[in-house]
Amino acid sequence: MRLRNLLTIALLSFAVACGKSKSSIVDTAAVITNVGPPRGNQLPITNPPMTFNLSSSAFAPNSSMPTKYTCEGANISPPLAWSGAPANAKSFALIVEDPDAPDPAKPTRVVSHWVAYNIPASATSLSENASNKGMPAGSAQGSNEGNKQVYMGPCPPIGRHRYFFKLFALDTVLSGLSNPKKADLEKAIQGHVVGNAELIGTYQKTKK
Repeated sequence: MRLRNLLTIALLSFAVACGKSKSSIVDTAAVITNVGPPRGNQLPITNPPMTFNLSSSAFAPNSSMPTKYTCEGANISPPLAWSGAPANAKSFALIVEDPDAPDPAKPTRVVSHWVAYNIPASATSLSENASNKGMPAGSAQGSNEGNKQVYMGPCPPIGRHRYFFKLFALDTVLSGLSNPKKADLEKAIQGHVVGNAELIGTYQKTKK
């Protein structure tokens, strides 16, 4: 009788042990099944927005402009190209200015060299000498420092000056302007700029 009881207890202990072992196996399998990339909604992968960029094939950023684009040469406007403009741009405006006049060591005023606006949103470049040969259809040129509606090349009296080519993407096509000067154009584009790009060239006269 005692032997039978011992056998019964042994069998029950074995059965419990098997049950626990089986549970452990199931739990482990469940854990392994959950390993892997998270499920559910994930954020879509999007490309970063393009940077609005202005460049020239004639000179690198912050480098000297070739003489042909200055008062010591042909005095024609350099080629310009841009990319990455905002999709909602309706037109472009361009201002070229020299903030180092008359002396870079003691500048006292900003000289405007080129003012242009209503460049079509479809345009991505201005060819060399576009100011004289013809701007893209619909474009207009404002007045430079010499009160002429054309590009005026660098002609610094003292030292090396910087020339800022500033391109503005606008959410509108401007109206009501007539030969605007730089200040007039800057006022007209207020509240309409959706992007801007900049290119800097330098120049120091070789002849004195």
